[in-house]
Amino acid sequence: MPFSSSSAVSSGLVSWILALAAALAYALPALATQRLQERGAKRSLLVAWALHAASLVWGLAGHTPQFGFAPALSVTAWLVLTVYVVEQQLYPQLRSRWPLAALGSLAVLLAVIFPGTPLHVDASPWLPLHLALGIASYGLFAAAVVHAALMTRAERQMRQRGDHDGGLPLLTLERLTFRFVGAGFALLTATLAAGWFFGEALYGKAWIWNHKSVFSVLSWLTFAILLFGRRRFGWRGKQAVNILYAGALLLLLAYVGSRFVLEVILGR
Repeated sequence: MPFSSSSAVSSGLVSWILALAAALAYALPALATQRLQERGAKRSLLVAWALHAASLVWGLAGHTPQFGFAPALSVTAWLVLTVYVVEQQLYPQLRSRWPLAALGSLAVLLAVIFPGTPLHVDASPWLPLHLALGIASYGLFAAAVVHAALMTRAERQMRQRGDHDGGLPLLTLERLTFRFVGAGFALLTATLAAGWFFGEALYGKAWIWNHKSVFSVLSWLTFAILLFGRRRFGWRGKQAVNILYAGALLLLLAYVGSRFVLEVILGR
Protein backbone atom coordinates (compact mmCIF):
# COMPACT_ATOMS: atom_id res chain seq x y z
CA MET A 1 0.00 0.00 0.00
CA PRO A 2 2.76 2.56 0.85
CA PHE A 3 4.47 1.60 -2.42
CA SER A 4 1.27 2.25 -4.33
CA SER A 5 0.84 5.61 -2.59
CA SER A 6 4.47 6.51 -3.33
CA SER A 7 3.99 5.57 -7.00
CA ALA A 8 0.90 7.73 -7.22
CA VAL A 9 2.74 10.71 -5.74
CA SER A 10 5.66 10.16 -8.11
CA SER A 11 3.31 9.88 -11.11
CA GLY A 12 1.50 13.07 -10.09
CA LEU A 13 4.82 14.90 -9.70
CA VAL A 14 5.94 13.88 -13.18
CA SER A 15 2.58 15.03 -14.57
CA TRP A 16 3.02 18.45 -12.97
CA ILE A 17 6.62 18.79 -14.17
CA LEU A 18 5.68 17.96 -17.76
CA ALA A 19 2.63 20.24 -17.68
CA LEU A 20 4.51 23.19 -16.21
CA ALA A 21 7.40 22.75 -18.66
CA ALA A 22 4.97 22.66 -21.60
CA ALA A 23 3.04 25.71 -20.33
CA LEU A 24 6.30 27.65 -19.87
CA ALA A 25 7.50 26.70 -23.37
CA TYR A 26 4.16 27.86 -24.80
CA ALA A 27 4.40 31.16 -22.89
CA LEU A 28 8.09 31.80 -23.61
CA PRO A 29 7.65 33.52 -27.01
CA ALA A 30 5.09 35.93 -25.52
CA LEU A 31 7.21 36.62 -22.43
CA ALA A 32 10.41 37.21 -24.41
CA THR A 33 9.06 38.76 -27.60
CA GLN A 34 11.95 41.20 -27.96
CA ARG A 35 14.69 38.59 -27.49
CA LEU A 36 13.30 35.74 -29.57
CA GLN A 37 13.36 35.96 -33.34
CA GLU A 38 10.96 34.14 -35.65
CA ARG A 39 13.05 30.96 -35.68
CA GLY A 40 13.41 30.97 -31.89
CA ALA A 41 9.65 31.40 -31.45
CA LYS A 42 8.95 28.46 -33.77
CA ARG A 43 11.44 26.27 -31.91
CA SER A 44 9.85 27.16 -28.59
CA LEU A 45 6.42 26.22 -29.92
CA LEU A 46 7.77 22.88 -31.20
CA VAL A 47 9.34 22.13 -27.81
CA ALA A 48 6.03 23.00 -26.11
CA TRP A 49 4.15 20.79 -28.56
CA ALA A 50 6.47 17.84 -27.79
CA LEU A 51 6.24 18.37 -24.01
CA HIS A 52 2.46 18.63 -24.31
CA ALA A 53 2.42 15.28 -26.14
CA ALA A 54 4.59 13.72 -23.42
CA SER A 55 2.20 15.04 -20.76
CA LEU A 56 -0.77 13.50 -22.57
CA VAL A 57 0.95 10.14 -23.02
CA TRP A 58 1.96 10.07 -19.36
CA GLY A 59 -1.60 10.79 -18.25
CA LEU A 60 -3.18 8.19 -20.53
CA ALA A 61 -0.58 5.44 -20.24
CA GLY A 62 0.80 6.04 -16.76
CA HIS A 63 0.41 4.07 -13.53
CA THR A 64 -3.33 4.82 -13.32
CA PRO A 65 -4.65 5.96 -16.73
CA GLN A 66 -7.25 8.71 -16.34
CA PHE A 67 -9.49 10.66 -18.69
CA GLY A 68 -12.12 13.37 -18.40
CA PHE A 69 -13.24 16.75 -19.69
CA ALA A 70 -9.87 18.51 -19.15
CA PRO A 71 -7.71 15.80 -20.80
CA ALA A 72 -10.20 15.82 -23.70
CA LEU A 73 -9.70 19.57 -24.08
CA SER A 74 -5.94 19.09 -23.79
CA VAL A 75 -5.87 16.44 -26.55
CA THR A 76 -8.06 18.68 -28.71
CA ALA A 77 -5.72 21.65 -28.21
CA TRP A 78 -2.71 19.46 -29.03
CA LEU A 79 -4.37 18.25 -32.24
CA VAL A 80 -5.10 21.85 -33.27
CA LEU A 81 -1.47 22.76 -32.63
CA THR A 82 -0.39 19.72 -34.66
CA VAL A 83 -2.46 21.02 -37.56
CA TYR A 84 -0.86 24.44 -37.12
CA VAL A 85 2.69 23.01 -37.09
CA VAL A 86 1.99 21.12 -40.34
CA GLU A 87 0.27 24.08 -41.98
CA GLN A 88 3.16 26.36 -41.08
CA GLN A 89 5.34 24.28 -43.39
CA LEU A 90 2.83 24.64 -46.23
CA TYR A 91 1.71 28.22 -45.51
CA PRO A 92 4.51 30.14 -43.72
CA GLN A 93 2.37 33.28 -43.73
CA LEU A 94 -0.22 31.68 -41.42
CA ARG A 95 -0.50 33.87 -38.32
CA SER A 96 -2.19 32.43 -35.27
CA ARG A 97 0.75 31.40 -33.08
CA TRP A 98 0.01 33.46 -29.96
CA PRO A 99 -3.67 32.53 -29.53
CA LEU A 100 -2.86 28.84 -30.08
CA ALA A 101 0.09 28.99 -27.68
CA ALA A 102 -2.20 30.52 -25.04
CA LEU A 103 -4.76 27.77 -25.73
CA GLY A 104 -2.11 25.07 -25.37
CA SER A 105 -0.74 26.55 -22.14
CA LEU A 106 -4.19 26.76 -20.56
CA ALA A 107 -5.25 23.29 -21.75
CA VAL A 108 -2.15 21.46 -20.52
CA LEU A 109 -2.44 23.04 -17.05
CA LEU A 110 -6.18 22.38 -16.87
CA ALA A 111 -5.58 18.69 -17.63
CA VAL A 112 -3.18 18.27 -14.71
CA ILE A 113 -5.50 20.14 -12.31
CA PHE A 114 -8.53 18.07 -13.39
CA PRO A 115 -7.06 14.72 -14.53
CA GLY A 116 -10.45 13.02 -14.76
CA THR A 117 -11.42 9.55 -13.57
CA PRO A 118 -9.56 6.23 -13.94
CA LEU A 119 -10.29 4.29 -17.11
CA HIS A 120 -11.89 0.88 -16.58
CA VAL A 121 -9.37 -1.91 -17.01
CA ASP A 122 -12.13 -4.35 -18.05
CA ALA A 123 -13.42 -2.11 -20.83
CA SER A 124 -13.59 -3.32 -24.42
CA PRO A 125 -10.25 -3.28 -26.28
CA TRP A 126 -12.09 -1.30 -28.98
CA LEU A 127 -12.97 1.49 -26.54
CA PRO A 128 -9.66 3.39 -27.03
CA LEU A 129 -10.32 3.42 -30.80
CA HIS A 130 -13.82 4.77 -30.21
CA LEU A 131 -12.48 7.48 -27.89
CA ALA A 132 -9.74 8.30 -30.39
CA LEU A 133 -12.30 8.79 -33.17
CA GLY A 134 -14.35 11.10 -30.98
CA ILE A 135 -11.39 13.19 -29.83
CA ALA A 136 -10.01 13.36 -33.38
CA SER A 137 -13.35 14.77 -34.55
CA TYR A 138 -13.11 17.32 -31.71
CA GLY A 139 -9.65 18.30 -32.94
CA LEU A 140 -10.72 18.69 -36.56
CA PHE A 141 -13.76 20.78 -35.68
CA ALA A 142 -11.60 22.90 -33.35
CA ALA A 143 -9.17 23.46 -36.23
CA ALA A 144 -12.15 24.46 -38.39
CA VAL A 145 -13.25 26.97 -35.72
CA VAL A 146 -9.73 28.47 -35.57
CA HIS A 147 -9.64 28.87 -39.35
CA ALA A 148 -13.16 30.32 -39.34
CA ALA A 149 -12.04 32.91 -36.76
CA LEU A 150 -9.05 33.81 -38.96
CA MET A 151 -11.40 34.05 -41.95
CA THR A 152 -13.73 36.38 -40.02
CA ARG A 153 -10.79 38.57 -39.02
CA ALA A 154 -9.55 38.71 -42.61
CA GLU A 155 -13.02 39.70 -43.85
CA ARG A 156 -13.26 42.44 -41.22
CA GLN A 157 -9.86 43.84 -42.17
CA MET A 158 -10.77 43.81 -45.86
CA ARG A 159 -13.96 45.75 -45.17
CA GLN A 160 -12.12 48.30 -43.02
CA ARG A 161 -8.88 48.74 -44.96
CA GLY A 162 -9.38 47.02 -48.28
CA ASP A 163 -6.81 44.29 -47.45
CA HIS A 164 -5.60 42.26 -44.48
CA ASP A 165 -2.30 41.84 -42.67
CA GLY A 166 -0.54 39.44 -45.02
CA GLY A 167 -1.88 36.18 -43.62
CA LEU A 168 -3.47 33.45 -45.72
CA PRO A 169 -5.75 34.57 -48.58
CA LEU A 170 -9.42 34.61 -47.66
CA LEU A 171 -10.39 31.90 -50.16
CA THR A 172 -7.62 29.63 -48.87
CA LEU A 173 -8.85 30.05 -45.30
CA GLU A 174 -12.40 29.27 -46.39
CA ARG A 175 -11.30 26.16 -48.28
CA LEU A 176 -9.27 24.90 -45.32
CA THR A 177 -12.12 25.61 -42.91
CA PHE A 178 -14.58 23.41 -44.78
CA ARG A 179 -12.04 20.69 -45.39
CA PHE A 180 -11.68 20.39 -41.63
CA VAL A 181 -15.46 20.46 -41.22
CA GLY A 182 -15.86 17.66 -43.77
CA ALA A 183 -13.17 15.49 -42.17
CA GLY A 184 -14.51 16.15 -38.67
CA PHE A 185 -18.03 15.29 -39.82
CA ALA A 186 -16.83 11.95 -41.23
CA LEU A 187 -15.14 11.03 -37.94
CA LEU A 188 -18.11 12.21 -35.88
CA THR A 189 -20.40 10.06 -38.03
CA ALA A 190 -18.16 7.04 -37.45
CA THR A 191 -18.08 7.74 -33.70
CA LEU A 192 -21.86 8.00 -33.38
CA ALA A 193 -22.41 4.95 -35.59
CA ALA A 194 -20.05 2.90 -33.41
CA GLY A 195 -21.85 4.05 -30.26
CA TRP A 196 -25.25 3.27 -31.78
CA PHE A 197 -24.48 -0.20 -33.18
CA PHE A 198 -21.75 -1.40 -30.79
CA GLY A 199 -22.53 0.49 -27.58
CA GLU A 200 -23.09 -2.69 -25.58
CA ALA A 201 -19.73 -4.14 -26.65
CA LEU A 202 -17.91 -0.86 -25.98
CA TYR A 203 -19.54 0.31 -22.75
CA GLY A 204 -21.43 -2.74 -21.53
CA LYS A 205 -24.79 -1.11 -22.30
CA ALA A 206 -26.80 -0.20 -25.38
CA TRP A 207 -27.21 3.35 -26.66
CA ILE A 208 -29.16 5.53 -24.23
CA TRP A 209 -30.61 8.99 -24.79
CA ASN A 210 -28.83 11.15 -22.22
CA HIS A 211 -27.38 14.67 -22.37
CA LYS A 212 -24.24 13.44 -24.09
CA SER A 213 -26.03 11.55 -26.86
CA VAL A 214 -28.62 14.32 -27.43
CA PHE A 215 -25.99 17.04 -27.80
CA SER A 216 -23.86 14.75 -30.01
CA VAL A 217 -26.76 14.07 -32.39
CA LEU A 218 -27.75 17.76 -32.44
CA SER A 219 -24.18 18.72 -33.33
CA TRP A 220 -24.12 16.07 -36.09
CA LEU A 221 -27.37 17.45 -37.53
CA THR A 222 -25.99 21.01 -37.39
CA PHE A 223 -22.83 20.07 -39.27
CA ALA A 224 -24.87 18.03 -41.77
CA ILE A 225 -27.08 21.07 -42.45
CA LEU A 226 -23.99 23.25 -42.84
CA LEU A 227 -22.34 20.94 -45.37
CA PHE A 228 -25.60 20.45 -47.27
CA GLY A 229 -26.30 24.18 -47.33
CA ARG A 230 -22.81 24.95 -48.60
CA ARG A 231 -23.01 22.33 -51.32
CA ARG A 232 -26.61 23.01 -52.37
CA PHE A 233 -26.99 26.75 -51.74
CA GLY A 234 -23.39 27.95 -51.58
CA TRP A 235 -23.53 29.13 -47.96
CA ARG A 236 -20.42 31.04 -46.96
CA GLY A 237 -19.24 33.98 -44.88
CA LYS A 238 -20.94 34.95 -41.64
CA GLN A 239 -23.94 32.66 -42.14
CA ALA A 240 -21.79 29.54 -42.54
CA VAL A 241 -19.42 30.54 -39.73
CA ASN A 242 -22.28 31.06 -37.26
CA ILE A 243 -23.66 27.58 -38.03
CA LEU A 244 -20.16 26.14 -37.57
CA TYR A 245 -19.85 27.85 -34.18
CA ALA A 246 -23.26 26.52 -33.13
CA GLY A 247 -22.34 22.97 -34.08
CA ALA A 248 -18.98 23.23 -32.31
CA LEU A 249 -20.67 24.51 -29.14
CA LEU A 250 -23.14 21.61 -29.17
CA LEU A 251 -20.29 19.15 -29.66
CA LEU A 252 -18.36 20.76 -26.79
CA LEU A 253 -21.39 20.36 -24.52
CA ALA A 254 -21.80 16.72 -25.57
CA TYR A 255 -18.72 15.31 -23.84
CA VAL A 256 -16.69 18.10 -22.25
CA GLY A 257 -19.76 19.85 -20.86
CA SER A 258 -21.38 16.72 -19.46
CA ARG A 259 -18.10 15.46 -17.97
CA PHE A 260 -17.41 18.90 -16.44
CA VAL A 261 -20.76 18.78 -14.66
CA LEU A 262 -20.15 15.23 -13.41
CA GLU A 263 -16.50 15.70 -12.35
CA VAL A 264 -16.43 19.26 -11.03
CA ILE A 265 -19.95 20.30 -10.09
CA LEU A 266 -21.37 16.96 -8.94
CA GLY A 267 -18.00 15.48 -7.92
CA ARG A 268 -18.66 12.01 -9.43
